[in-house]
Amino acid sequence: MEEEEFDFEFSEDPKQSVERYEEMVRNQDQYFFDAHVFENIIDYYIEKNDPVKALQVIDYAVLQHPFAAMFLIKQAQLYVFTNEIDKAFASLERAELLEPSEGDIYLIRGNIYESLEHHEDALENLLIALDMAESKDEVLMQIAYVYQNMGDYEEAVNYLKRCLENNMENQDALYELAFCYDVLDKQDESIQFYKQYIDNEPYSFAAWYNLGNAYHKIGLFEKAIDAYDYAILIKENFSSAYFNKGNALVQLDKYAEAIDVYKQTFEYEPPNADTYCAIGECYEKLEKMDEARSYYKKAVKMDTKLADAWYGIGVTLDFEERYFESLHFYKKALHLDDQNPDFWFAMADAYYKLNNLEESVKAYEKVVELNPLDVEAWLDYSSIVFEQSNLKLCIEIIAEGIKNNPDAAELYYRLVAYLFADGQYNEALTQLQLALHTDVDKHYLLFEYLPQLQDNKVIIDIINRFSK
Repeated sequence: MEEEEFDFEFSEDPKQSVERYEEMVRNQDQYFFDAHVFENIIDYYIEKNDPVKALQVIDYAVLQHPFAAMFLIKQAQLYVFTNEIDKAFASLERAELLEPSEGDIYLIRGNIYESLEHHEDALENLLIALDMAESKDEVLMQIAYVYQNMGDYEEAVNYLKRCLENNMENQDALYELAFCYDVLDKQDESIQFYKQYIDNEPYSFAAWYNLGNAYHKIGLFEKAIDAYDYAILIKENFSSAYFNKGNALVQLDKYAEAIDVYKQTFEYEPPNADTYCAIGECYEKLEKMDEARSYYKKAVKMDTKLADAWYGIGVTLDFEERYFESLHFYKKALHLDDQNPDFWFAMADAYYKLNNLEESVKAYEKVVELNPLDVEAWLDYSSIVFEQSNLKLCIEIIAEGIKNNPDAAELYYRLVAYLFADGQYNEALTQLQLALHTDVDKHYLLFEYLPQLQDNKVIIDIINRFSK
């Protein structure tokens, strides 16, 4: 077949270009296309999510424009997309021979190496790309990601700061920087950075938001709320700022205000299960159990795997003394997250209230296994065993609790009570002195548990001596 040659200029409508290209393929002809037209056709197939056809176009483009490195670069990107890594490397090598000063070659190669976890090779290529790049933002971000993946968050911070020096409006860099500071547990440094940044960019809602998060993490909730308010002032539809402001209000026990703020998120994004659950928890804290249960139910309807919401339904029923019903929902929560000590604690308490001491003890065993720092759990666990008249075991339990919480005076006073009940008077008096030494003001706990000890002159004398 005789070869026909048509020259299609860049000005041609992209759709027409695609139609003419497809006509050429159908007719098995050879039309000549300008390099820019080929680019449009390739982009058309990429947008259609058809990498195979895009690669076919590149084959024609390379034949007609053998010295245009850009087609080999696009080819490499598509090979990465189709997971043909060796071919991607080969295309980049050919592109480098044609145009060794093209930064995209090294950027793509660096990203491929990073996907293979060859961090050093990735850095080597990305640093070359950085030298060549006119717009350095993307490359600096990629280098920061490599350092994060290497676990070197300090170096990641340095590159993210350089990225922001280059482009103060790079929000991705702002959020990544917040993440790195969080991993490094350097909230003070984070706060200092964002305050300086805001001095230069006072209308950056992302900077105010990250400043709020940093304040939140160190417990400065009022300051966090102020920062979130500025973020919202700048970007009224910033739903994440409303949500986090709600969380900060919860920390200040301002539950009614928190509910209003959580509900504001619905004006700017569709309701989600986490927000419904947070509202439910606020109503629970306000002891409005019907409203709480209603929102928890909305949460599980939207996300059946949200363990906290199932747990919340259980808590509302428990509050209404519907203990048997509450167990059903605690079990659903534990089915989704059996490593949550709060869920096990709720189970243990519900079983106790139903007088099922055996199951209650098993649940408390799980609580202290998962969270040995829960002083209340050690007290309740040992108390149930004490009710079963197993004095030796309850003394062992509370002693184990003290090992894990050596500064918890409550545990020492409880141990004193158990030792007295078991007739171990000398050991009880020794432990009493340890308890008084730990916190003399809490000695009333001993009498709350065993009121008869208030008549023991030896104990009263020891307490008086410590009090003075």
